[in-house]
Amino acid sequence: MIYDYVIVGGGSAGCALANRLSADPSVSVLVLEAGRPDYRWDVFVHMPAALMFPIGNRFYDWKYESEPEPHMNDRRVYHARGKVLGGSSSINGMIFQRGNPLDYERWAADPGMKSWDYAHCLPYFKKMENCLADPGTEFRGGEGPLKLERGPAKGPLFDAFFEAVQQAGHPLTDDVNGYRQEGFAAFDRNLHRGRRLSAARAYLHPVRHRRNLTVKTRAFVEKIVFEGTRAVGVICDGERIGAGEVIVSGGAINSPQLLQLSGVGPADLLEPLGIEMVHDLPGVGANLQDHLEVYVQHACTQPVSQQPSLAMWRRPFIGAQWLFLRGGPGATNHFEAGGFIRSNDDVPYPNLMFHFLPIAVRYDGSAPAGGHGYQVHIGPMYSDARGSVRITSADPRVKPALRFNYLSTEQDRREWVEAIRRTREILSQPAWAALDGGEISPGPSVETDEEILAWVAKDGETALHPSCTCKMGVDEMSVVHPDTLRVHGLEGLRVVDASAMPYVTNGNIYAPVMMLAEKSADLILGNTPLPPEPAEFYRH
Repeated sequence: MIYDYVIVGGGSAGCALANRLSADPSVSVLVLEAGRPDYRWDVFVHMPAALMFPIGNRFYDWKYESEPEPHMNDRRVYHARGKVLGGSSSINGMIFQRGNPLDYERWAADPGMKSWDYAHCLPYFKKMENCLADPGTEFRGGEGPLKLERGPAKGPLFDAFFEAVQQAGHPLTDDVNGYRQEGFAAFDRNLHRGRRLSAARAYLHPVRHRRNLTVKTRAFVEKIVFEGTRAVGVICDGERIGAGEVIVSGGAINSPQLLQLSGVGPADLLEPLGIEMVHDLPGVGANLQDHLEVYVQHACTQPVSQQPSLAMWRRPFIGAQWLFLRGGPGATNHFEAGGFIRSNDDVPYPNLMFHFLPIAVRYDGSAPAGGHGYQVHIGPMYSDARGSVRITSADPRVKPALRFNYLSTEQDRREWVEAIRRTREILSQPAWAALDGGEISPGPSVETDEEILAWVAKDGETALHPSCTCKMGVDEMSVVHPDTLRVHGLEGLRVVDASAMPYVTNGNIYAPVMMLAEKSADLILGNTPLPPEPAEFYRH
């Protein structure tokens, strides 16, 4: 059988595309996901607080590592990527952030990108979301498949945090996804009634009954098949599957890898590996961007944190409370609040993102000794460091080489020093007087610029936002055309996922990826795009 559309990757973008494309009953759609199903009974996927368990687990996570990072003591930085239906939306922190409106003005400033400004993107953000806290307003949608619950962000630690940021001179804002991103607020989250709402649960499962939609899991795509310069199908687990169009939605790592394996990419990389060239496209795998972050952790003198929920003996009770009541510590992702600020007066809009947690814990679940604590996740948002994704073998099961070049630029290093100093200013305000038991990490021994950078190099982790490796544009390093998402120089082949972003956005990237997929679905189907909505947003 030849499918009209074969979508490679059942992750965030792939699920949205599958829903929108298969809404036309005259076309057939096949989704090929290499990972496992997101079984309804799988507590590791669906319990919000269980997010630490799938990360690092080979059944849910591709478990990537970077090449030795030259500016981080040659460390290999671990990168989790979802190996399950829903992709990384099934294992991520469930934080919904659009980015700053000026991110999209930056996109639109590049040649050929004028239809990706904020006015053109806003109607697609609104189309996809059901913002339960503020539905159907100028900035927020109220009828989309993504039901968003805003964090309660209540309790002594959250109260102290919001008071402290104001004491440090930063404003509160009503909604970081609304008129004003700059400031601090409770965050929108991709969970509903105590359960993770992944892209698969929001977009794919409600339409699995459609006769023209086929979804296959544990389906590993090895190569795109071409006839001349037209993509006509894929090789999946050794079997050829025909396609009217192939849409690659594997994410910022897998999408450029698959293109390169299929002969689309830099000739100087592919020819020495014995890969038959289809199209020399140097931008495939270039322009890799990400967010690096650290945890600034404090001990808490009062028993008011969520630290007790980490105790092994409590977990059966927490699990039962979540399973039967959809409540308790298991029903939150803990990322309930945070904000965005400018680290210096030279940047036009916020370049630092904060997440506040009423607990001191790492992504892998490890916690510092000493009981109760709290922490801030902090990192610069639009670093000018650029990296690459490059295959090292013609074998599709060999992971590509990832190099992010964290801390490699003067701007990056300067903003990291500013980030830690701004964080310490917030965490040293009088609001913490009755709670602060002292800084655990990095600790008082880290004070000078050089010591801060050395600590970031030693302790920094990815915020899991790889992007931009098959960027939209019309310059010689772009990969897909902004008006169609078609790969330059080829027919029947598109890329729709985080890799198509030209610049990483200011915040977690799940929401921008879903917006991009929603808009791309209209472009693919030939629908008239939604009209722009030129809403006035906050500018400093």
